[in-house]
Amino acid sequence: MIAKDLITDEIPPLKHTDTGDTALRWMDEFKVSHLPVLKNDNYVGLISESDILDKQDLEETLDKLFDHLPRPYVKDAAHIYEVLFRVAEHKISVIPILAEDETYLGCTSIHQLITLIANTGSIRERGGILVLEVNQNDYSLAQMAQIVESNNAKILSSYIMSSSDSTKLEVTLKINQIELGRIIQTFERYDYTIAASYQKSSFDDDLQNRYDALLNFLKF
Repeated sequence: MIAKDLITDEIPPLKHTDTGDTALRWMDEFKVSHLPVLKNDNYVGLISESDILDKQDLEETLDKLFDHLPRPYVKDAAHIYEVLFRVAEHKISVIPILAEDETYLGCTSIHQLITLIANTGSIRERGGILVLEVNQNDYSLAQMAQIVESNNAKILSSYIMSSSDSTKLEVTLKINQIELGRIIQTFERYDYTIAASYQKSSFDDDLQNRYDALLNFLKF
């Protein structure tokens, strides 16, 4: 999925002639803490709630309140991974999406991204989760997949976490089986360190409850 597929019509951009008070009201209405600002339909920057609250006269227009705004964005062909990276990098709740010529196309929000990820098949599908700890030089997803598949199972998704002060990787595997005992035994025979496993039916029930709670939260 790419950025242009993530554009939402639910969050409109501000105009440079809108007031600080208008910006705050819109942020409250759309449950975000950032909004794009346009001037003559061109994207000039992203304004934050905290920046506005630092100003004294909120009846002034945005172009008078701010000489310069930060300008984070992604291009419309950016992969969803890059979109997530930019959101995390800039610590923003909304990210503008521009065409190749930098024409403003729209934006997407962190709430929309979380909902989209939560609705992906690998998250919703029942199964077990296995967390492995491996040396960076020993990491091989192909070997991990071979071990899982030798037990008549499949890897639905994988996630890797690393730390700059460690040579270890934490690899999380979502597997399409709830009972992981045989798979764990096979990994251990290959000298893998099992950091954690989540394989009980009660875990899936708890995961579903958390998922439902997340979606209910995002509706407000």
